[in-house]
Amino acid sequence: MQKTIINATIINEGKRFTGGVVIENEKIKIVFEGQPDFQLDGEIIDAAGKWLLPGVIDDHVHFREPGATQKADIASESAAAVAGGVTSFMDMPNNTPRTTTVDLLEAKYARAAETSLANYSFYLGTDNDNLAEIKKIDPKKVCGVKIFMGSSTGNMIVDDEKKLAEIFDQSPVLIAAHCEDEHIINQNLQRLIALYGDNIMPAAHPTIRSEEACIRATAKAIELATKYHSRLHILHLSTAREVRNFPHEAHISAETCVHYLWFTDDDYIESGNFIKCNPAIKTFDDREALRKAVFSGEITVIGSDHAPHLLKEKQQPYLQSPSGLPTIQHTLPAMLELCQRNIFTPEIVVERMCHAPALLFRIHKRGFIREGYYADMTLVDPQSPYTVNTRNIRYKCGWSPFSGQQFHCAVTHTFVNGQLVYHDGNINTTHRGQRLQFD
Repeated sequence: MQKTIINATIINEGKRFTGGVVIENEKIKIVFEGQPDFQLDGEIIDAAGKWLLPGVIDDHVHFREPGATQKADIASESAAAVAGGVTSFMDMPNNTPRTTTVDLLEAKYARAAETSLANYSFYLGTDNDNLAEIKKIDPKKVCGVKIFMGSSTGNMIVDDEKKLAEIFDQSPVLIAAHCEDEHIINQNLQRLIALYGDNIMPAAHPTIRSEEACIRATAKAIELATKYHSRLHILHLSTAREVRNFPHEAHISAETCVHYLWFTDDDYIESGNFIKCNPAIKTFDDREALRKAVFSGEITVIGSDHAPHLLKEKQQPYLQSPSGLPTIQHTLPAMLELCQRNIFTPEIVVERMCHAPALLFRIHKRGFIREGYYADMTLVDPQSPYTVNTRNIRYKCGWSPFSGQQFHCAVTHTFVNGQLVYHDGNINTTHRGQRLQFD
């Protein structure tokens, strides 16, 4: 059965025009400007006043399954994803058990096939002993490997220099790197514990997980990728110096996340542990440098680093409170809110959140509104203000660092593989996403 979207403002590939899209089965059959000059069949969706965007591809999520499903699971967080216009996600391996074998990786894919509303891929984790598993990866079926350059949640640090070099030399897929130096972080932490004992405040987080910790680990990853010509993707850049030192190499790319573009260290006073994440949110100058790098294209991808924890966990004292923020439902609305403030444009947001991830990861026929591509799209009402609160938060953990924030742009429809999975607060729980394929 066909569906036709008409009268939409289509924002795609740097252009904006009024027109529509014909969806047939899973794919986009026709993209047209103005009014259709052919007979319309099937369902017609009048999108007058709305923006039609490609579905967001989130390259960086932690959906907590397996091992911590009291916080989140693939079903709950993929529902939050589609409510936020995200049609595809790539999930990280620091689960329990850690996803460091192909068998465990395939078990996650099997679970997603049963429960995920969005399309999905999963990173294989790395450690000092799993190079043989890494070399088994089929590059057409797996988005990449995740490596922790010195610091991690889930004890996945690769600290053997020889093994680290072998991974960069021999990985058949993109290497996504978390870059913070554990030695520097531990030195900073012990110094503050000596001064304050257990009474360290959340505002100390960027002092402990410092700029220098990020810069040293990022430099190490870039050095290895340069030596072995690895496909390296540095995750969640958080400092101005990392931006200034970033190489202009086609095989090395960078991501930042919406919270580094939104918050600064001044926000720890009010938000405390609710914006505690790794790497830490840093200064106003760091945020401004990241914004400029996103605008210019030096930072190519914006991810969510969606990482839920229970409210009671985040309410613990700083040393006991885990790092991580639930954000996937609000990443696109927050970025469009920054467009309202003239910091970005919707065209740039689409480029960094839809087109660039598709190109970087070589995703097969997704990330663009093009004929023959999968019909992964979202409709946004740019004049539909709402306030984030417990009634509209979809995360299993039930809270958001954006609680109380008013956004002016609301996601109204999300299509995954041609199926309408989200519409004005209602989720079609019968639909299932597909495993992403890579060219």
